[in-house]
Amino acid sequence: MFFLKSIDASFSISLHLNITRLVAMDHPSTEMFFASEAYSQEFLIDLYKKLLKPRLVEEKMLILLRQGKISKWFAGIGQEAISVGLTAALQEDEYILPMHRNLGVFITRNIPLHRLFSQWQGKMNGFTKGRDRSFHFGTQEYKIIGMISHLGPQLGVADGIALAHKLRNEKRLTAVFTGEGGTSEGDFHEALNIASVWALPVLFCIENNGYGLSTPTNEQYHCEHLADRAKGYGMESHIIDGNNLLEVYSKISDIASDIRENPRPVLIEFKTFRMRGHEEASGTAYVPDSLLAHWGEKDPVLRYEQHLLERGILNNEWAAHIKWEIKQEIEEHLSIAANDNPPVFTESTELNEVFQKSHNQTLEISSEKQEIRFIDAVSNALKIGMRQHPNLVLMGQDIAGYGGVFKITSGFLEEFGKHRVRNTPICESGIIEVAAGLSIVGMKAVVEMQFADFVSSGFNPIVNYIAKQYYRWGQNADVVIRMPCGAGVGAGPFHSQSNEAWFTKVPGLKVVYPSNASDAKGLLLAAINDPNPVLYFEHKALYRTQKEPVAMGEYEVEIGKAAIVRPGTRLTIISYGAALQEVLKIIEKENIEDLEVIDLRSLQPLDKETIFTSVKKTGRVIIVTEDSLFGSMASEIAAQISENCFEFLDAPVMRLGSLETPIPFSPALESGYLPYQKIQQKLKELIEY
Repeated sequence: MFFLKSIDASFSISLHLNITRLVAMDHPSTEMFFASEAYSQEFLIDLYKKLLKPRLVEEKMLILLRQGKISKWFAGIGQEAISVGLTAALQEDEYILPMHRNLGVFITRNIPLHRLFSQWQGKMNGFTKGRDRSFHFGTQEYKIIGMISHLGPQLGVADGIALAHKLRNEKRLTAVFTGEGGTSEGDFHEALNIASVWALPVLFCIENNGYGLSTPTNEQYHCEHLADRAKGYGMESHIIDGNNLLEVYSKISDIASDIRENPRPVLIEFKTFRMRGHEEASGTAYVPDSLLAHWGEKDPVLRYEQHLLERGILNNEWAAHIKWEIKQEIEEHLSIAANDNPPVFTESTELNEVFQKSHNQTLEISSEKQEIRFIDAVSNALKIGMRQHPNLVLMGQDIAGYGGVFKITSGFLEEFGKHRVRNTPICESGIIEVAAGLSIVGMKAVVEMQFADFVSSGFNPIVNYIAKQYYRWGQNADVVIRMPCGAGVGAGPFHSQSNEAWFTKVPGLKVVYPSNASDAKGLLLAAINDPNPVLYFEHKALYRTQKEPVAMGEYEVEIGKAAIVRPGTRLTIISYGAALQEVLKIIEKENIEDLEVIDLRSLQPLDKETIFTSVKKTGRVIIVTEDSLFGSMASEIAAQISENCFEFLDAPVMRLGSLETPIPFSPALESGYLPYQKIQQKLKELIEY
């Protein structure tokens, strides 16, 4: 009986189909038709080898799992035909974004087994240097971009890769996998909506395998077929028997060929079944025996093998020899992986590989200056970036003809065209994922959050995808996210946050926050030129109020370098953004002398050297932020100073921030919320301490 109910890997591929038929009336038919006459015997045997290999690898992995030689395994037994058939149907230069049960993708792309074994054992010859597990990796060499555990983001990333192909007029498509459970995530909706609106050549592949972990499909969705969802996006869809190798190959080949000539998204629902647990520790006790028996009869390896035997294309002796050869290859590559070195922890190495090395350009700053507003400096930097980088794409809500809600991109559509200045649906998560996909294929992206507050809808791909991409597998995330932020403009609780502290905690993200027009331009150009993800905060209250002479042409302000805007010895004031401008106003108004003022400019990386040098000189320090204090940059900097400069302090480290409340709308309430009326008193307290 082929129930595959236990972890016992002793079942053999050579089992004949002598399975007791325990199929309930509501189960689909087990009949399978293989239209093999159109293919050569050589091709059919090659497909057989490709299908058989992941099955035999998995059987071996289950043994190694029991032996404690790998930590976890998500079996794709019973689903192999989907991965193998699709991968065989695609061109080798077309990207595939698989899931954790798509071993057949990796094997059909001919990744050496020993590298996969090293990856699964966390060794150096894997793809992540031991920094991530199983199928959580990408490889440009094989055009495979692995998943992250949050499932959804890779759907939007596929959109980004496909967009790059379309912009370059490349006749290629991108295939991306998800499970039926993953279709419940918002990323699924956003990715399909974006792909449909932009007519992107994406093959969205749903492996409908019966269960999301232990939750059956009738508790996952209420439509009869997931393919029916395509209608809501104006998309074409197909249902394919995921256990029939030749049906998968032939239909995907035809669909893919048509997509290359007529770019568009297509949704594919593969009907299949998961014959083992979500992962091996979970087991399958929740699965009815009748279901396992029914789908056991549809085992893709056994059924295809049986067909080849019946047609005389394969015989038992040859089949046995092929299995022996694959098993020998597995053992040989396991031996190679066994000799691979595990990673050795070196603190400096780990820290140095969070970000890709970036080099600030040494540019001759023009002596010609023009007095412009903060908002004009941002716009000017974007224009320079677009002119200098033809592969740079701007994306955001209403940024094209309308010019964005703050008119920063007014006129951009006319100069750069709608292919590079793209209005987006209201899909914050999906668009950030598109930006990540563009980066994977060597392009750049600047994404405008209409308001920084809205970034919460795109939080997952920022902190779990682009932030970790380089550290995990060496892929840059050449993405800038512009964040109009800040209070003082009467915009209320949902349009006024200064939420920079949400992201400074996340390794792999750079965070900048200029206080003046000159830095706004130089920091944005540095961010665009940087291959790492940069969150660029721009305070709305500064847009049309802060004005100063700004150098014309291209220049950069170094990310990670603070500026001493006023030297002094009496005490140190540390601030950034609009708060810094408020500090300067108070100092000028009250004519307070000999205060050293540091403009952080960059919050991550933080210029600790400049901070510590100043504090050691003055012995007194206050950090002023518009953010509320708990968990803020002010709190972190205060802790750093206390830890590293304690013996130099002549007074407690002081912090000043906004109230611990949401940001109110009324001018009177907002004024009381903000900390600026308290600056003078706090300075007096610190001076007199």
